[in-house]
Amino acid sequence: MRIGIIAAEFEEMNAIKNIMENISEEKLYNLTFYIGNIHNRECVLVECGVGKVNAARTTQVMLDKFKIDCVINVGSAGSITTELNIKDIVIGKELIQYDFDITQVGNYEKGEICDVGKYFYSDEKLIKLCEKTIEDMKDRDFNIKIGRIGSADMFFADPKRAIKIREEFGMECLEMEGAAIGQVCFLDNIPFLVIRGISDTPNGNNKIDFHTYLKDASKRVAQILDNLILKI
Repeated sequence: MRIGIIAAEFEEMNAIKNIMENISEEKLYNLTFYIGNIHNRECVLVECGVGKVNAARTTQVMLDKFKIDCVINVGSAGSITTELNIKDIVIGKELIQYDFDITQVGNYEKGEICDVGKYFYSDEKLIKLCEKTIEDMKDRDFNIKIGRIGSADMFFADPKRAIKIREEFGMECLEMEGAAIGQVCFLDNIPFLVIRGISDTPNGNNKIDFHTYLKDASKRVAQILDNLILKI
């Protein structure tokens, strides 16, 4: 089993690197891949950069080069529900690119991608292992929720718009890469999972909150991943 781990930003990637052992590096197309072990499971870690294009491009490079068995996307996200606060965790059961809109050219729903679909679903076996991980972490002081995550090439800060997006798509949180990684994995028939730590909420102070809590959210995601990989 070789696990691919993709993070958008340095802090998100570095939190995972800190729990890896026996690390070597390989550079390819201006990307640095860290090959090592977490609990004796072989892992390949990379920082892809922000946004869906960076995420998709890096995912395909990783799959082509390293013969990955499953992909786990880790990082931060902004909550759009009162049930999730900063430093909580969302595990994406389904992912959607909510900025994708071809409704004007055919009988499509918002977020639906022609010949592909509207949602990308995380691997059922990995979700079940996440459920077991949640059970094993009963003494935690933060919330972990399995739900829908939205991806778009935009940073979300408007509280009123957040309510509208929540009503339209039923998402728990928003980020900028997960559904693109999900789409590549779907097309390549590779199991995937998305784990996100809440770093901000749409309250007008997102920029401040994001930079303040990004490192903490990343460390918490690493904690979840560390427990999860024990079960893979």
